[in-house]
Amino acid sequence: MVDAFVGTWKLIESENFDAYMKAVGVSFATRQVGNVTKPTIVISKEGDTVTLKTLSTFKNTEISFKLGEEFDETTADDRNCKTTIQLEGEKLVHVQKWDGKETSFVREIKDGKMIMTLTYGDAVAVRTYEKA
Repeated sequence: MVDAFVGTWKLIESENFDAYMKAVGVSFATRQVGNVTKPTIVISKEGDTVTLKTLSTFKNTEISFKLGEEFDETTADDRNCKTTIQLEGEKLVHVQKWDGKETSFVREIKDGKMIMTLTYGDAVAVRTYEKA
């Protein structure tokens, strides 16, 4: 099922991302850059290893993981997290834990677009990507 997510995705719409970043603790300066950056996400799979690259003019990140196995992730805003990504039904659920905190990104495919819902406490952002 992860195959549905494989490909290159460009950000086309973003709602409430600044409030989400602020809730997570991202600095003002980094949020300003984050709000205007339109990242491209490249998802690939080889065997049972999935690679997720986020490419932007601000910063590039890359993680490789096996579904359901915890790994160490350093985020674009330099948080060091214990991360688990797994399939729940047709959703790719990405959970980051750090300093007693937790956030989740739920990616799903709807009408050919990848919808990513980011949640931290009461802060919810929705970012929509289309295949490049």
